[in-house]
Amino acid sequence: MTLTEKIISQKVGREVHADEIVMARVDLVLANDITAPLAIKEFQKMGAKRVFDGQRIVFIPDHYTPCKDVQSAENVRLMREFAKEQDIIFYEIGRGGIEHTLLPDEGLVLPGDLVVGADSHTCTYGAITAFATGVGSTDAAFAMAFGEIWLRVPRTMRFVYKGYLRPWVGGKDLILYTIGKIGVEGARYKAMEFTGEVISRLTMADRFTMTNMAIEAGAKTGLIPFDAVTLKYIQPRAQREYKVFELGKADEIIEIDCSQIEPQVACPYSPANVKSVWELTHISINQVVIGSCTNGRLEDLREAARVLKGKKIHPNVRLIVIPATHKIWEDALRDGLLEIFSSAGAVISPPTCGPCLGGHMGVLGKGERAVATTNRNFPGRMGHRESEVYLASPAVAAASAIMGRIAHPEEVL
Repeated sequence: MTLTEKIISQKVGREVHADEIVMARVDLVLANDITAPLAIKEFQKMGAKRVFDGQRIVFIPDHYTPCKDVQSAENVRLMREFAKEQDIIFYEIGRGGIEHTLLPDEGLVLPGDLVVGADSHTCTYGAITAFATGVGSTDAAFAMAFGEIWLRVPRTMRFVYKGYLRPWVGGKDLILYTIGKIGVEGARYKAMEFTGEVISRLTMADRFTMTNMAIEAGAKTGLIPFDAVTLKYIQPRAQREYKVFELGKADEIIEIDCSQIEPQVACPYSPANVKSVWELTHISINQVVIGSCTNGRLEDLREAARVLKGKKIHPNVRLIVIPATHKIWEDALRDGLLEIFSSAGAVISPPTCGPCLGGHMGVLGKGERAVATTNRNFPGRMGHRESEVYLASPAVAAASAIMGRIAHPEEVL
C-alpha cells in the first residue's frame, strides 16, 4: 500500500486502496474564526447536542485576530462560548497563534493521525507524517458530531529531490519550483510525497513550508516520511501514543535535481507562475510581509534577520513581520530578532493571518506590489484586485525590503 493508504486503513479498520470512498475515524478536528462559526451553526442545525470528544477538537481564532471589527469579535465570541459549553480546546490570543504552526508545536497533531480542518492549509501537518486535509465547515460540523469523515482515498505522487541545495535555497524555493513544474492542478486530489536526499536534510520548518503549499498544486495532502528529524521534533511534544507508518508504493514518481535551483519567486497571479529571483530584480515593491503559516516559524525569522541585521529597509517600502505563534514571538524577542527587525524599520505584529488573506494588518491598495512569504497570490488576495503579490522565501523577502525591489540576498550581503 501507499503511505496514505496505510494511514487511512488504520482509521477505517480494514485495508483500503486508492479511489475508494470511505468513512474514516478522525484524530483531530480544527476550525478557525472564519470557519468555526459556520460549523457551529451547521452542528446545531443537524440537531446535535454534544461533540464526539471536545479534547479532539481545536478552535483557534487567527484570521481576523486581534479582532478588527464587531463582526470578527462576534465570531470569536461565538467560538469561545461554544468551546466552553462543549469542553473544546480553545486558544485565546496571547496564548495561541496561527493554527497550522500552533497545532504541531503544541503536540496536538502526531504522526499517523488523520486530521481534518476547516481550512485548506491543514495539509501542513503531513510534515510529521500525518494525513491531514482541509474540509468545508459542513463536513467539519459532521466530524465534530460523529468523529468521522468521508473521503475518497487519494492516489500518490512521489517527488524525489536529488542533489544539493545552493546557498539561500530552502523549502519555500523547492515547493515553488515544484508547483511551477506541475501547475496548480498538477496534483489534483492526490497525496504529494516529498522524499529524497535533499528532503532528509531539511529542517522541520522547511518541511512544514513544503507540505503547507501542497494544496497550491491541487493536492489532497502533502506527506514527508518519518525520520530522525521528525523524531527529534516530536519527542518533546507528544503527550499521547502515536504510530509511525513507513513509506510504501507510489502511483507516480517524479525526480527533481535541486542542484541548479536558484531562489524562486511566484509572480501574479498564480503560485505556478514561478521564475528565478534573478529574472525579477527590475520589479519595484511597496510592501514586504514576513510570516504566515507558511513561513512564520523561528527559523524563518532567523533567516530574515540574518539578511536585515545592521541594515535599513528602503524608504519606499513597508515591512511587516508576523511571528506565527506567541511562543515564537517570545523566542524571537529573547534571540534579539525583534530588535533587528525594529531597527531596520519593520512593524512587528502579534500572531495573525491578517494580511495573507487581505483581512487586516497589511492590506494592499490599488496598484501596490508586495513580496510575501505567504502561500497565495490570486487577484485581490492581499487587498485591492489590482494589487500584486510575489511569493518568496524569508531571505528574498528581507533582501527585497532593503533594496525596494525584488532582490537576491547576495545583493545585500
